[in-house]
Amino acid sequence: MTKFYLEFEKPLKVIDEKIISFSSMTDLKQDDISSLSKLKEERTLLIREIFSGLSRWQRIQLARHPDRPFSMDYINYLCSDFIELHGDRHFMDDSAVIAGLGKMDDRKIALIGQQKGRNTKENLYRNFGMMRPEGYRKAIRIMKLAEKFKLPVITLMDTIGAYPGIGAEERGQGEAIARNLMEMSGLQVPIISVVIGEGASGGALGIGVCDRMLMMENSWYSVISPEGCASILFRDAKRAEDAAEALKPTPADLEKVGICERIIEEPNGGAHRDFESSASLLKSALIDELDKLSNVSPNEFLDNRINKYDALGYFEEG
Repeated sequence: MTKFYLEFEKPLKVIDEKIISFSSMTDLKQDDISSLSKLKEERTLLIREIFSGLSRWQRIQLARHPDRPFSMDYINYLCSDFIELHGDRHFMDDSAVIAGLGKMDDRKIALIGQQKGRNTKENLYRNFGMMRPEGYRKAIRIMKLAEKFKLPVITLMDTIGAYPGIGAEERGQGEAIARNLMEMSGLQVPIISVVIGEGASGGALGIGVCDRMLMMENSWYSVISPEGCASILFRDAKRAEDAAEALKPTPADLEKVGICERIIEEPNGGAHRDFESSASLLKSALIDELDKLSNVSPNEFLDNRINKYDALGYFEEG
């Protein structure tokens, strides 16, 4: 069970603690078994009630849940023989992004995922999932390698944005992201991007140009974070909830405008409450999408992506 409870999840904490108490008993009597069964039923109903009417801000909070599965969790589930590749061949390795090759069942694939940390030490090592220029250069290096060996590319997005530090800017943060957008547009292999948590700004888009955009049910994708938007529009970051409603960054919102092409349902209570089911649903969706893209000619990917992104914007003459 989860170790951390968001404000709207707290009614579950008392039931979870009771279930843990019963489960730890070595000699359960019939009455205890009956009580445990009733508690589990009550818990299931309460979870369904809480999670059936989440606001946009609550979904964003779920996307940031500290117990939520990260890229490496999904990669280890999808590929039993994943080989991580390091370095951008220019400056250094960026630990905020994991990139490499592996097999998903009998399919050879390239996987690239933004990785956060579980604690302070890990977050410092992973730079809180914020990629530097060398991270984007490492990512495109692996993508070009995948193109050479005709492997589909799967990217997992989970970041609050690209790293905005002075060193990153000095080494060409903007240029690195822009080059990725250009190179990915013409990559002659299928690209599937999945927002597994947070997909913020160019930090996510730098590995997010794709043929199919998938989103986990409790994730978000936007040009800016709600806090950043609130600071600019309302001069008050505390109005992030209002900004979230205005931005409409959830999968259901983005599916309506054609940005998200598939929403991957999460188990009752979110991915952090049942990782195995969540990862299984993701794997099934990826296999289905790869099957759909398997017959696309390599020469068609560029035109298809141009048409896909052209359809997202329109204008009217006044």
